[in-house]
Amino acid sequence: MAMLDHPPVPPQQEPAGRTAPGWRRRARKPLIGLLVCLLLLCAAALAGTLWLRAKVEGNIQRLPDTFTGLTDRPAKPTSGPAADAINVLVLGTDARSDAPTTGAEAPGWKPGQARSDTMMLVHLDGDRRSASVISIPRDSWVDIPGHGKGKVNWAYSLGGPNLTVETVEKMTDVRIDHLAIVDWDGFQALTDAIGGVDIDIPKTVYDSARGVRWEAGRHHLDGEQALLYVRQRYGLQDGDLDRVARQQAFLRTLLKQTLEQELRKDPEQALDLLTLFSKHASVDDDWSTTQMARLAASLRNLRTDDISYLTVPTDGTGMVGDQSVVRLDPSRDRDLWRAVREDRMAEWAEDNQDLMTPDVVR
Repeated sequence: MAMLDHPPVPPQQEPAGRTAPGWRRRARKPLIGLLVCLLLLCAAALAGTLWLRAKVEGNIQRLPDTFTGLTDRPAKPTSGPAADAINVLVLGTDARSDAPTTGAEAPGWKPGQARSDTMMLVHLDGDRRSASVISIPRDSWVDIPGHGKGKVNWAYSLGGPNLTVETVEKMTDVRIDHLAIVDWDGFQALTDAIGGVDIDIPKTVYDSARGVRWEAGRHHLDGEQALLYVRQRYGLQDGDLDRVARQQAFLRTLLKQTLEQELRKDPEQALDLLTLFSKHASVDDDWSTTQMARLAASLRNLRTDDISYLTVPTDGTGMVGDQSVVRLDPSRDRDLWRAVREDRMAEWAEDNQDLMTPDVVR
């Protein structure tokens, strides 16, 4: 099939004449989705199924027909450790709107309205002793079923959650069990709710897109500052790949500072964060609150140190026509996705330490 000639959605620039802080408050951008997903699961384990159903059902948006009509899907293992593993695709969209873009009040997906600006595949091992967060760069050049070659984030614009799941499954040969979509507003509110996060910046960098200078050293970030940090790509050596690393580093630091320390000591805070999450989340219509609670209970002994963070192996960046793209590394990618399918990610991560996201990133 021929490649797409241009992105389905034109790049959006910050409107002239608006001050950055005010525009950021109105912009709905993708959330580092795994963060709220893990908080949801841990809070659910503390809350119990009945409370979860009553509190979440009225807020969370269900995405209809997420898996309907998908054919030739990767097989779900029926025996061995991999049979109990769970793969969750977490997305954030780049839609800008004064109204909610995720959660119960959101109108749902519309063709051409937005692309998936953040994409993570979360693999939960069958024995629930470890987990992996695998980021897929938004500019990854892949096959989009029915549309030829394009950036992986175009799939959401062209066909919504359904085509995005199909695209990722074709790309990885990994069966997706569930889908979650969240937005930047929830990320900002959540960061503020837990009192901010401490981040180490190893070298002074300047974000020319937003006019922000980050001095080397430790920074305590509130929600608005955290948005600036995880969204920067200009001024970073590897651009969007460094931004992905920042998102993962922020997530890991927040979980270490908050999840293990505060939430386990204060169930009330966990329930408040669960309510906050549900107002900013959309999930596939096959994922019931009962299933969420059961999954949460199975994760109760998972420690943040048992979660690995990495970006899918790439072979650098380049141009396809007028498009700047990320080229994937076929050989290493095949090994990675095979490890996911066979539930061997802990072993694979040990053998591929060069691909793991370090504790401190640019």
